[in-house]
This record gives sequence, structure tokens and C-alpha cells, in this order.
Amino acid sequence: MTTVSNGAKGTLEPRASLWLSLVLVLLLGALSGLVLHPAAQHLRSLADGRPVRATMRTNGPCMTGGCLVAFEAGGRDVLAELPVGSGGKSLRTGASVDVRYRADDPRVAALARDVDGGGAMVLTVVSGVSALFFALLGVWSAFLLRRQRRRSAR
Repeated sequence: MTTVSNGAKGTLEPRASLWLSLVLVLLLGALSGLVLHPAAQHLRSLADGRPVRATMRTNGPCMTGGCLVAFEAGGRDVLAELPVGSGGKSLRTGASVDVRYRADDPRVAALARDVDGGGAMVLTVVSGVSALFFALLGVWSAFLLRRQRRRSAR
């Protein structure tokens, strides 16, 4: 473990804290801007989709994608994967759910209760606020590092 010059164990030096906060800002900012925000927009784009009753084919962590639903569209059976940001975690295989799908491509579908972008948008805001917090932490670490250098220069 890194120690501060005063010997306190379990705390990071200001320089290490600065780098750690910079990495966290970049990761959380990328997660928010490049993954979660587009997922929320995709879910909202299906608000005007065609409603249909579907059956869950898989269950699990639908928030990360991978859950499948089966329904009939245009006279044929469709198996669609729910997008990232779906809130189907509490749904079991075989459960009947309301789904909205894109008329020109029925494989693009989302749970009707998720088309407001709710879960993905909440995670977008949380990761964005976390990125801001770690940016402020980085500024504070830089301040402490500069102050420490001034003291050692005297």
C-alpha cells in the first residue's frame, strides 16, 4: 500500500490519487457518454413502435443485454434480443410481457415499460455525476500535490 509522507498507512499519495481519479473520470465518462446514453436513446426510439404481447425466452441480467423475447409480427415468429438498459431482471423464462418493436425490423424490440429510457438514463446520470465527483477529487489532489511541493521547496 502506498503511504503519505507523514507515514499514515492506507491512504494514497496525492500523485497516485490524481492519476486514479483521472482514470475513473475517463472510464465513467466513457461509460456514460458512449454506452449508457446511446442505450437510453435507443430505448426511447422504440416508444412509437408497434405493441405486441411476447414471451420471455431467457432471464437474467437484462440491464446488460442478452435477454430474448419471442412474439409474432407480420405473420411470422420473431426472436428478438432486448437491448442494453432493459429492466427485465425480475421476469422469468416463459413470462408474458408487453413489447414494442420497430415495424421495419421486428428483431429490434424493447419492453414497453422501458421505452422511456428509464433504467439506462438513471445509470447515465449516476455515472456522469460520479465522473464529476472524481474530477473534483482530481482537482483537490492536484491542489494538495502543489501545496506539498511548495512546502518541501522551502
